[in-house]
Amino acid sequence: MKEIMNQEQLSRTLKRMAHEIIERNQDLSCLVFVGILKKGFPIALILKENLKRFADVDVPIYPLDIRSYRDDLKSSIEHKKQDLDVQGKCVVLVDDVLYTGRSVRAAMDALSDHGRPEQIQLAIVIDRGHRELPIRADYIGKNIPTSKNERVIIDMNEKNVCIEESSEK
Repeated sequence: MKEIMNQEQLSRTLKRMAHEIIERNQDLSCLVFVGILKKGFPIALILKENLKRFADVDVPIYPLDIRSYRDDLKSSIEHKKQDLDVQGKCVVLVDDVLYTGRSVRAAMDALSDHGRPEQIQLAIVIDRGHRELPIRADYIGKNIPTSKNERVIIDMNEKNVCIEESSEK
């Protein structure tokens, strides 16, 4: 595995993304963070803390389980109503890596089951390309062109980002 962002670089990137969110949104009181489980939620927690530190705003945060909304995974999981207050809010949807766009599409489907947000913005730490759907992030930590046989791994325990060669093609 090749490290492409160390702890300091990842921390600096998440701080910059928080500043971008503050600059873009005039009314931070209507902002809500929704972190896609499993990897997006810990990132959303860090962005929430950064917003608290930089703008003195405590933004609500919700985890979002999208497994039952995926169209590319076989799933017997039922759609279950989660406790999300997104009606009329500006939702910042947070995930780790943007690849095909299918996770984001599933997350938007899940969000629509919980109300109609005024706006959905997308915050992604790594955009690696290879989109299958017309989805673009509003906040991008870093663009890293990859081949399809590589995987981008964001390790929130080690707080680093690595690229790994995958045996799948």
